[in-house]
Amino acid sequence: MHPSLRRVRRWALFLLVTYLGIVVVFWFIERQLVFRPSSAEEAWLKPEDPRTQDVWFYSADGTKIFGRWIPSESPQHGAVLVANGNGGNLTHRGRLAADLRRTLGAGVLLFDYPGYGKSAGKPTEEGCYAAGDAAYKWLTDESRIAPNRIILCGESLGGGTAVELATKHEHRALVLIYTFTSLPAAAKHHFPFLPVHTLMRTRFDNLAKIGRCPRPVFLVHGTADRVVPFDHSEQLFTAANEPKLFVRLEGAGHSTLPGDAYLGKLVTFLNTCAP
Repeated sequence: MHPSLRRVRRWALFLLVTYLGIVVVFWFIERQLVFRPSSAEEAWLKPEDPRTQDVWFYSADGTKIFGRWIPSESPQHGAVLVANGNGGNLTHRGRLAADLRRTLGAGVLLFDYPGYGKSAGKPTEEGCYAAGDAAYKWLTDESRIAPNRIILCGESLGGGTAVELATKHEHRALVLIYTFTSLPAAAKHHFPFLPVHTLMRTRFDNLAKIGRCPRPVFLVHGTADRVVPFDHSEQLFTAANEPKLFVRLEGAGHSTLPGDAYLGKLVTFLNTCAP
């Protein structure tokens, strides 16, 4: 065999082994990349709304889940169940909760996934769904909120939990804030060289599920989002059932969506489609 051909084969083998090694490493650290929790010891902020109450409940497997509840003046005003994104903990969503309470007049429940904040356990896709189920149950059983008065709201990764809840539980409307079509699709945007659609175990496949959400759907996304591409919400909007509304925020990034830019539109949408 010609020496130059042997060198080419050696380099090809080296590159193949290196690539496979990178794939294996990413496979092992997948959950560390997906879930970026902050414990209460690492970061804990005071609530934005002085009416905020600390609450606890348990998921079906017995995991203790921490939440913060801003009550409304009456259960008839309903509630917003907020599923957080993948970073920090629920205390970093205090401004969102206060804005929702002020704008909608409904109670607002934040909750932490397993391994986040003060919640026990370790984060997984199934654990996020179970924590969402427990939060929903707390609203209906403990706070006596009628199921058809609960707005399911998910931001970023939390959109996966909100969509899952919307396929299983009665609700007033589904609100998705810069949510992806699926986690592998979002990962492909950042790691185009990896076979993420094949290998990723954490899926949050919102595009496959949103057509099974029977109630009104409201989506908002910034056009300058570099974490979750803008077109993911466009695809979700296309797949969602009517009635639906997509609010496009020009120049807004993943963490710079001002509430006053879309909450007024959400109120109008709810009053029109989900009174």
